[in-house]
Amino acid sequence: MFKFLFRKRGDEIEAKVETQREAFERVIDELNDLIGRQANKPKVTVDPASGHISLALPGQLQDEALSLPAPEDEGESPIEEEPSPEPDTSETDEKAEKAA
Repeated sequence: MFKFLFRKRGDEIEAKVETQREAFERVIDELNDLIGRQANKPKVTVDPASGHISLALPGQLQDEALSLPAPEDEGESPIEEEPSPEPDTSETDEKAEKAA
């Protein structure tokens, strides 16, 4: 399991080359596993002309529902704004009277 700890530096790491068949099988297995976990199954569409696969996912997935806060109505604002105090204009009024 921890063979990489006991190797000498400079030893070549054996890279496993994945064939296209193995890659497709791995991707299909992962996709089937993910779809199997969903309560609301997505709609799967295969386009025979292009060979593309598309998924129509629901608006919110299970893990997103757990991590995100509940959406709020647009009409309600969570922060109540306090009215700002009026600026003190007495100094500017006095200057305007002196100038007149």
